[in-house]
Amino acid sequence: MINRLRDSRSFYILLSILLAVLVWLYIRDVENPTQDGTYYGIEIQVSGERVLEERGLTVASISQKTVNITVNAPISVHNDLSRENITATVDVSQCSEPGEYQLACTPKLPSNIDTTGAFFPDSAQIVTVVIDNLSTETKTLELKLEGSVADGYQAGTPVFDPETVELSGTAEQLAQVSRAVVILEADGLKQSYSGRLPITLLDENDEPLTDTNISLSEETAYLTLPVGVMKEVPLTVSFIPGGGATGDGDVEVDIQPKTINVIGTEDAVAGLTEISLGSIDLSTVLDTSVITMPIRLSSALDNASGITEAQVNVTIKGLSTRSLDVSNIEIANVPDGYSVEKVTQTRTIVIRGSESALEQVDPNQVWIVADMSKITATGTNSVPVTVYLNASDEVGVIGEYKIVVNIKKI
Repeated sequence: MINRLRDSRSFYILLSILLAVLVWLYIRDVENPTQDGTYYGIEIQVSGERVLEERGLTVASISQKTVNITVNAPISVHNDLSRENITATVDVSQCSEPGEYQLACTPKLPSNIDTTGAFFPDSAQIVTVVIDNLSTETKTLELKLEGSVADGYQAGTPVFDPETVELSGTAEQLAQVSRAVVILEADGLKQSYSGRLPITLLDENDEPLTDTNISLSEETAYLTLPVGVMKEVPLTVSFIPGGGATGDGDVEVDIQPKTINVIGTEDAVAGLTEISLGSIDLSTVLDTSVITMPIRLSSALDNASGITEAQVNVTIKGLSTRSLDVSNIEIANVPDGYSVEKVTQTRTIVIRGSESALEQVDPNQVWIVADMSKITATGTNSVPVTVYLNASDEVGVIGEYKIVVNIKKI
């Protein structure tokens, strides 16, 4: 019987299977035994925060930031495990109102390795999570320089993209934030800087806030910081002669500020003697006018003063004025399909010049033209006009004028 069984093919198959099982058990229990292993300091992750935000809530605090997790697994599995690939998650999606919650911290093994035979022998750890109402606040980004730029150089006005950052957290958390900054190591810097840097929240002592649950709409910002040589340069204006004034001895001008500081390369500032604000048409200036003019710089310069506008006080001196009633009014360039009737028959205009030159002007030397080429509406309208004066260059019309007309379609 035994000899017949020994000669049977089935006998050898069964024997092979038995030996394979014995070898597998040996390898598992002797060569690759199962044992406990504890992984320390695994950072707790929070899931469900978006659901909280939709409810107007946020995580105010968690009783602990890390947990220790014990895994029972074969040695071969332990060889592939670490605190970096084991996760521990607290789900806050079921929290529906502010308060204190006791929530399970659920461990999970990595999915990208073979964890056959591994399990967590201990029950899930419980952590205390405090939920509070969600508040938001917008902070304008500021620059904090660490160190100083090189001697003889100056940092200009920083430009951020984005310019602001929105903070989300509890009211108590946001109250700790004094400002939001981008920190740049500027020691010995001699040229302009452009680059993306992290956004840092500072407290009232100008120290970085750490270990907060505040969320930022942007984690980084793109900083452009001009760095170069600084120079103080005067502001100037030029004049367009008009209204009897030429700007040569008959105008007093005061510009505030008188100068600004600009930053640029040595070549850019070397030949810079003034910054022109532009031209002022003296026909628009009555006795005294205060005009706000923008300060525009070339792309090679940066405005270190941070002042973008200047107040220009212009006063006409040594000239007189005279009022004239003008009835010579002309309607010009009426489009096809329209008719225009003058409602204003006489318009008082003001001319300016020396007294002797004014006395020689006759009202017939003045005429008014209303250009109707850009009619946009019918009915009674007030339209701008151009006033012409056929007289000496020493006399000119000042001010802007309108007349009333009646526009009809025909």
